[in-house]
Amino acid sequence: MARIKKSAAQKKESPFNNYWSKKNYQILGAGVVILILGFFLMTRGPWDNPLSMTFSPIVLIVAYFVVIPFSIFYTGKKKKKGTA
Repeated sequence: MARIKKSAAQKKESPFNNYWSKKNYQILGAGVVILILGFFLMTRGPWDNPLSMTFSPIVLIVAYFVVIPFSIFYTGKKKKKGTA
């Protein structure tokens, strides 16, 4: 049987090849820092401290439900081809 060579034009490029940009990783890093801050605030003072009972859970919720999903879904502005 004869083998057919695939040309470069037939190769399909994955749409997920360059999904995460540098900005996505920076936002994710900020989310991890906010998580560490939230857990650090949770360990401060006695167990009934208002800082560890109210403020640190709010910080953790913001990190888990706002910052980290935003880093996943952030795409940035797309530049139009053909315009300067």
